[in-house]
This record gives sequence, structure tokens and C-alpha cells, in this order.
Amino acid sequence: MKLVTCGLPYANGKAHIGHLRTYIPADVYVRYLRMLGEDVLFICGSDCHGTPIVVNAEKMGISPRELVDMYHEHFKKVFKELGIEFDFYGRTDSEYHHRRTQEFVKKLIEKGYIYAKDIELAYCENCKRFLPDRYVEGICPYCGAVARGDECDQGCGRHLEPGEIKDPRCKICGSKAVFKKQRHYFFKLTEFKDFLEDYLSKLNGTENALNYARQWVKDLKDWCITRNLEWGVKFPGEDLVVYVWVDAPIGYISFTEQAYDKWDDIWIKGKAEIIHFIGLDIVYHHCIFWPAMLKGAGYALPKAVVASGMVKVEGKTFSKSRGYVVWVEDDYLKAGLNPDYLRYYVISYTSHQKDLNFSWEVFRDKVNNELIATLGNFLYRVLLFAWKNFGKIKMNVDGEVLRKIEETKEKIVKALETWEFKVASDAFMELASFGNVYFQNAKPWDLIKENKDEAMKVVSSCIQIAKALMIFAYPVMPKSMKRIAKSIGLDLDKCKLDDACKVDEFVELNKPEIPFEKVDDKKIEELQKVMEKRLKGDEYIDIDYFKKLDIRVGKVLEAEKIKGSKKLLKLKVDIGNEVRQIVAGIAKSYDPKDLIGRNVVVLANVKPAKIMGVESQGMLLAVDNNGEAILIQPDRDVKPGLRVR
Repeated sequence: MKLVTCGLPYANGKAHIGHLRTYIPADVYVRYLRMLGEDVLFICGSDCHGTPIVVNAEKMGISPRELVDMYHEHFKKVFKELGIEFDFYGRTDSEYHHRRTQEFVKKLIEKGYIYAKDIELAYCENCKRFLPDRYVEGICPYCGAVARGDECDQGCGRHLEPGEIKDPRCKICGSKAVFKKQRHYFFKLTEFKDFLEDYLSKLNGTENALNYARQWVKDLKDWCITRNLEWGVKFPGEDLVVYVWVDAPIGYISFTEQAYDKWDDIWIKGKAEIIHFIGLDIVYHHCIFWPAMLKGAGYALPKAVVASGMVKVEGKTFSKSRGYVVWVEDDYLKAGLNPDYLRYYVISYTSHQKDLNFSWEVFRDKVNNELIATLGNFLYRVLLFAWKNFGKIKMNVDGEVLRKIEETKEKIVKALETWEFKVASDAFMELASFGNVYFQNAKPWDLIKENKDEAMKVVSSCIQIAKALMIFAYPVMPKSMKRIAKSIGLDLDKCKLDDACKVDEFVELNKPEIPFEKVDDKKIEELQKVMEKRLKGDEYIDIDYFKKLDIRVGKVLEAEKIKGSKKLLKLKVDIGNEVRQIVAGIAKSYDPKDLIGRNVVVLANVKPAKIMGVESQGMLLAVDNNGEAILIQPDRDVKPGLRVR
């Protein structure tokens, strides 16, 4: 038996093209395995905990559960429309998952792999709370880049432990944070160094995952596994929650438990081959943290970790904030495009380990000039000709054709063993090309006029190729292949790969449907304009975006000119919970002494920047009146720190 899992999508935003780099290949792999007669359980679910969900829910004015409900249902809908069919799709905020996670953690505690330690954490004196993970932003201690609390996301990419970040600042109110001691709990990751080196030497999977992991295992640190949040799995006996990267992978176990009565055969007795499909960005968690946790708690270990390459959009690094993103529902599905086209693109574009570039023009060309011109053309030509001229075919298949089909099947099977799904799709596309040449060279439209039996033999060989193509392409394009398979009475849900080589005595033919519709140039132009507009910035912003802006009233305490500049002033501004230094280009409009004591409006959560060598920790809001800066201010004196809403 095999258990195939996918990295859990985070229930904090919509599905995008980057997600599909994991889920489509995993679904294709599972479908092929089942057609090879394998017993496979395919599970996934929503990752529902962690600081980003709490932060986003606070900004939207809803509870974390309401936010999770929304995105959990969104992913279920998108997966269904794309033909990604999990045997069970759970969520980590469920009672069964909390129970399993706490039992898992208790086992680690009982075996002495978890210990308590007092550490210094960032604390916001204005918000009166410790700042976990993405509640805090500061400077990476390793490379000096601006970083979030748990990861240097804009610099070296290193995982950051709580308390490591320098110059911390609260991301909610913008205040400088202080460090205070608090007791937290650590997992003894360093005790698993020898185990991990041995485990990684035997682990199967893609080389991109294994190579990274083998480098990282040389430099292990014990891992803080608790956080200061209300939302999450409670750490046993403490007013803390388990870190999301502890509880999320345990979802693989808790979801299996819900899907399969004999779950312990898989996770305790090790009677199944466990295969994780993930993105390259979470290799550390799956190849270092996760196997060490499993070993420590006495669970079975994964046999393979399959990591996809990253995704680019129109040749640019994938970025939601900059607009280099394709939203699966809004951009693709709502445009009425065939979900199978996207499945084919993801599978056939490049090797699973390499970066995939999504381009609307390349998408159109792959569909029109590759999928339709080769596969669609062969299937429709052959099936329509056979239906019109015979209706029922007595099968008498050329030996060369059967050898070619068998060869194609062997290529697909071998490709699956090395996670090279493009090789599998290339194999059935090569068979389609072979079929086109075979049909064209035989010219059954001429042959039928002279020798109907010989024409039928040619057509029966082409029908056998068509049948094989439907079977081989079914895991990649299930909806399209099931539709065209009706023309020969083939039930693909019951087919095995070996059936492609089996010759029926007769084949009853029905009028075939056109397998694929051409992608219109105008449609592509429309979708490109959507992306161009996104890159330029939307004409309108929504209320959620506005809520991200920390605009508040401040009071000017000090003001002076900056040497060497005619237009810049350096101000000290009380914004309620702290005094900020702000550089503003208003020297031509205001005398510094006239600003003392004046109310101003400040954008407080803009990133600090150096202007003329002076750090500015905010931005004054003003209007441009023919080149003159006029400050925006309340029409009466108010207390500094009040938010603009």
C-alpha cells in the first residue's frame, strides 16, 4: 500500500498557480499508480493555524475560524474543478487533529525529547503582548536584511528561532519592541543528527529535496515548538500553543486516521510506503524536523519526499504583491478555460524538479499547437472516420502498433519511478504523433474504395492507438479523456495501463465529441490585460487593503532643517506610544518653529528609510498644491496616537 500526501495549503488566501505545482503532479501520480493496480490512499487538508491567519483575521475584523472556513471551502472547490481528487481532505483546527497532535507531543515529552527554557522574546509594551512569528519584524542576525519573526524571507532565507531577530518592531502598531524573558519549550533536534544523516542517505525522492537536506543536517539547533497565541493546538499543561510547523505535518497522521480504519498499519507498524509531495520551500520542515519528530514519537517514517521546482509568471519571479501571479479561480476558471489544459501545462512544461514558467502565450501555443494539433487531431480524425464508415470495427491490430503501445507504457512506468511526469506526458504525445503518421500514410479514405477489409484493419490499429492514448492520458486530463472515451464505450475509471495493449474482438463506435476547443487569441489578450492591470496597480483598492495602513494622528515635538537640503526637515513626532523621527520634504512650506506642538497625520507602518543619511521612521501626509506641500491635520486638537479609520 502507498500513502501519498500533499503539503497542506495554508487557509489564509486563495489558490494560485504556484500551489498547482504540487497538487496536480501528485494527483497525476496517484491516478497512474491506481492504473498500475496499486492500493493508494491520497490525503491532504487545510493548514489552519499560525500567526499569519490570526493577523489577517484581525485586520479583516473576523475570527480566525471564520477566515479558515472561507479559504478551506475555496480550496475544496478549486481542487474539485481541477479534478484533484483526495480520498480525504481535512483541516488542522478539527477536534480529531488537536487530539492526535497533543498525544504526539506528549509522547515526545515522555521520551525526554522536549525541555523547557527561559528565552528572551520580542514584547510590545503598547499592545501588551509577546510577539510571535509574523507579529514582529526586524533585522536578520545572519545577513542583515529586513526579516519577519520566523524567517529571513527577503534575505538569506534562514529559519529564525524566537528571540533571534534584531531591532524588533511590532507589525500591528508599529512600535519598537523590547525583549522580555518567558518560558518556552524546545524539541531536542540536535539529538537526531546521526539518525538524520543515516535516514537521508536512504530516503527516496527528488534530488533537489535530498541535496538541500543533506547540507542542512550538518548544522542543527534545538527547535522552539511553542508560541504565544490563543489560536492553535494547546501545548499540554501550558497557556501556549504548539508551533504551526509541529502541528501541520501531524495532519498527515490525523487525516489518515479519519480516512482509513487501519491507519496504525501505516503510521505505527510501517506497512505502507509514505510519499510526501511538497514545494521546494518546505523541504527543511519535511526532511529535517518531520522525520526527527516521527522518530522521537515512535511513528513510521516517510519513504520518499518529492519536491517540485519553483514557479515563475511571464518569466518573472512569482510574487503576489508585485502582480506576477495567476489566481486559479479568478483568472483561470472564471475565464471558462478547460481545467485539463492547466493540468497538461503543469505536467508537460518541464521536469518536476525544475522551475516552471507560466505564460499566457505559451499556454495558448501548447494547447493549440501541441495538444489539439497532435493528440486532439488524431483522436477526432480516427474516431470520426471509423464511426462514419464502419460503426462497428472487427479488431485486427498491426504488430508494430502493439509494440509501440507497449513501449509507451514502459516509458510511462519508468518515468513514474523517477518522478519525471513530463517524460510520461511526452511518451503519450509521441504515440499520438506516431498515430497521425500511421493514419496519414495508410490513407484509409482511399483504401476503403478499393479494399474495405484492409481499410478496416488500418482503422482498427488506429482505434487501438486511440484507446491507448485515452488510457495513458487519462491521469493527466481525466475529464477530457472520459468524454472522448464514450465514443468507443470505454470506462476509464475501471481501466488499467495494461488494458492499452489488450485487443478487443469488436469495438462499437458512437459519434465522437471534439476532444478539445481551441484557445482564442482574444481570450489570451483579455487575460494578459488583467495581468498588466495588476502589475500597474488596480484602479481601486478594497477595504481590507486600507485596513493595512496604520494612519494615525501625531504631535510634532521637535523640528529642524537638515544640513545640505533646502526642502527636508527632521522632526520628532509623538504618535501615541512612542516618538518617531520623521524626515519630510516640507521645508519650503513651513518654518520649523511653527510646527512645534502641531497635530499632523502620520503613516506609521511604512518601512524605515534613510534620506540624506537620516533615518525616517514614518511619513507625514500632505497634499501637493502647485508644488507647495500642505500638511493634512485634524480640525481640532486631539490626542496623539488616534487611528484614522
